Amino acid sequence: MTAVGNGAQTAGRPTRLPRSARRKQLLAAAQEVFVAQGYHAAAMDDIAERAGVSKPVLYQHFPGKMELYLALLDTHCDAIVARVQDAMRGNNSNKERVSASVRAYFDFVDHESEAFRLVFESDLRNDPAVRQRVERVEQGCIAAITDTIISDTGVSRAHAELLASGLVGAAETAAQFWLAGGRQVPKAEAEALVAALSWRGIASFPLQGESA
Repeated sequence: MTAVGNGAQTAGRPTRLPRSARRKQLLAAAQEVFVAQGYHAAAMDDIAERAGVSKPVLYQHFPGKMELYLALLDTHCDAIVARVQDAMRGNNSNKERVSASVRAYFDFVDHESEAFRLVFESDLRNDPAVRQRVERVEQGCIAAITDTIISDTGVSRAHAELLASGLVGAAETAAQFWLAGGRQVPKAEAEALVAALSWRGIASFPLQGESA
């Protein structure tokens, strides 16, 4: 197989890379193998071959397949939460915040790497360590939206969390349904539809200082 990344091999011998660069290369190779085969069918041999390194090199960075899988999950879980947090901070208009949050989920599931399968379609969802990370995505996204709802409307945290969970659930479910259905609706139009649905609901709650 072709080695992942530039300079993975030179004249049949592995190129010495800085530790951070090697780790990034190994994670990229592992992602391709896990997405294609699932956790249980993937083998460390496959990942080492895909990265163009020996198994001892792979084990120098990751002591086992689970540690490698969890490192990938951490990367992608943190990324989707950061996207939603940016959506909340990067817009002054609440309507734009809703649109940006929906877009974050559609972008994630539509990325060519198919990394979303590791988070939302893992064959290890019942493993406690994996489940904890998947739940962290939902909780992190809900927390980011909750704080904005409280700040803007003044409703209680319990009310705001429930509203935020509805927005997150709608965006996640709709994005996955759209992808599984073969992208029958153009992406921009699909995002706009889901954002409009969510906005029409959340906009019914008045801002602080406004009457209902």
